[in-house]
Amino acid sequence: MRLSLLAPAAFALTACLVAGLITPPPASAAARVPQSGLLSVMGGDVVRQSCSIPRIKLGSVASLTSFHRAMAACADRFWASRFAAAGLAYTPPAVTVTTGRDSVCGTITSSGAQYCPDQSTIAIRISKADLRDPFRMNIAHSVAHEWGHHVQHLIGVLDAHAALHAPASAKARRLLSHRLEMQAECFAGVFYSATLKSIKPGISWRDWVAAVRMADESDIHGKPRNLAWWQDRGYRGGATGFCNTWTAATDRVT
Repeated sequence: MRLSLLAPAAFALTACLVAGLITPPPASAAARVPQSGLLSVMGGDVVRQSCSIPRIKLGSVASLTSFHRAMAACADRFWASRFAAAGLAYTPPAVTVTTGRDSVCGTITSSGAQYCPDQSTIAIRISKADLRDPFRMNIAHSVAHEWGHHVQHLIGVLDAHAALHAPASAKARRLLSHRLEMQAECFAGVFYSATLKSIKPGISWRDWVAAVRMADESDIHGKPRNLAWWQDRGYRGGATGFCNTWTAATDRVT
């Protein structure tokens, strides 16, 4: 998912709206960047959610498919309740699971999962590596992270930035891509704060964050240490209000 860098004034406006600030912007600007109450839901006790997530059978496509479907049902229930608490309309994405590379939005990338905003679809590819080594938390994250992009779609973040993509330089697009991906990581962390026990990840949260921090760097996603920081922030904060990557310092999102 690639986004543009905004001109200074427009960027400041976007950051305020994404943060859920009360003061409305000028009408012309508001038309470009929709407001959302979701990111203003700060703090509060984490409400645990119990989900039925099945075990994964080694080498079984059917088992992995069932796992992804169960994760999707869990994420759907969690985010539907969060949107309802914020007084916002919510619709779930479609979820497709395949062993091939083709999806409703084209070729699935090598990462194994992607979100297609035009189709409101999360496309997941079961790889040979998944079949050989079905590490639960790694596989679960395919759903959790991509659902974070669906949340961004529903609150207007993706459309707002797509409209501002054309004038951006390559460097600017890279920075905003990092901000976008790290917010999706933070949203995943918020989801885990309520559901991790049910997922039975097979790894402690501390060790999982350490593993994320040691992952390979991605040009689109940014430095692993920052991805780990935002995911942990969402997990420990337990609310979307902790996920405002748009006003974070550059060195926290690069």
